[in-house]
Amino acid sequence: MIEDWLANAYEGMSRRQFIARMSITGISLAGFAMAANSVAGEVITTPVTGLAVADGKISSGDFRIPIYEARPSATGKYPVVLVIPEIFGMHEHIKDVTRRFAREGFLSVTFEPYAREGGVLHLPDIESVRKVADSVPDERVMGDLDALMAYVKQHPAGQVDRIGVTGFCRGGMYTLLFAAHTHVVKAAVAWYGQLRPAKTPGVRTAGPLDIAAQIDAPILGLYGGADLGIPVADVKEMAAALKAAGKTSDFVLYPRAPHAFYADYRPSFRPEAAQDAWGRCIAWFNKYLKV
Repeated sequence: MIEDWLANAYEGMSRRQFIARMSITGISLAGFAMAANSVAGEVITTPVTGLAVADGKISSGDFRIPIYEARPSATGKYPVVLVIPEIFGMHEHIKDVTRRFAREGFLSVTFEPYAREGGVLHLPDIESVRKVADSVPDERVMGDLDALMAYVKQHPAGQVDRIGVTGFCRGGMYTLLFAAHTHVVKAAVAWYGQLRPAKTPGVRTAGPLDIAAQIDAPILGLYGGADLGIPVADVKEMAAALKAAGKTSDFVLYPRAPHAFYADYRPSFRPEAAQDAWGRCIAWFNKYLKV
């Protein structure tokens, strides 16, 4: 098995080139912009027109974690989607995805999982990013998500009984772990999240395949059949485990899609798979959060 499951997310580029492209405008946790040279054609930017957007911070334990939220600007209450970032944290693409959910009629909130470490976009290569991310205990991330959940429950624009969660890459794994961690989640969409991650004392004791029976929320899994780090067999095993436990789920495999096929700022971007998967994601949340 190829340990570096990011390998086909930077096709044709060195790791240093990839990180350099991501960090082209600096190392701020506010994110990056792809400026003149997109790595994947046209990088999508969702305008804020008609939306209410804000950066902020919330308390998680004794630390204040940065968040970003977006919702329709019209007064009202909206179902909630929590967006869990990929391994690179709350950069501009993740903020843009948050705005995309807002355009679909959701209060959408994301956060920076690596703020305590100073973020990762300034690091020189993916090994350095992995060193930081791999040291963060799953328990801490679940605590941050609990804090985010508490925040949206008090939000004047949030429908507290209609909360969904989604995440990309490592965030896809956390999506599944969080759906098992709390029964407040009413729907979840995991984008190419690891299903059989490495277990490390003090960091991770279980992966999604270990806790499938603990998940109550309907699960949509969106995976690439050409993902170098997530075997198709694992995806099928996760689907079977949820079915055996009597859970509601649907796992979609895009045969020619690599890891990170939705990331429009990377060479791994596959427009057709991304468009289909996004449509399925929105339909899933509409079905389970807007009824």
